Amino acid sequence: MAKVNKQQLIALQKKLGTDQAIGEKLGVTRQAIHQLRNKYGIPSLIAKNNERNKKIVALYKSGKTGIEIAKKFDLSQSQTYRIIAHNLAKNKKR
Repeated sequence: MAKVNKQQLIALQKKLGTDQAIGEKLGVTRQAIHQLRNKYGIPSLIAKNNERNKKIVALYKSGKTGIEIAKKFDLSQSQTYRIIAHNLAKNKKR
């Protein structure tokens, strides 16, 4: 496996985003990158999605359009509307 230190892994995560993309760049598996992140105590970028999704729903409820929200968070319109629909449905079940 390629030798990668903590700082290099953090930089790759910021640049490439996913464990899969980092693994492909380094010629290792997604799981190997996942294990390295855990070893170094680096959280997954996905961990921040719940916070982002709450902001998206709040903006939608305040009257912003899906298109405006998608641009703000650099998401596709369809992904933005899926996040909104999923979170609104989840809130109704509570």
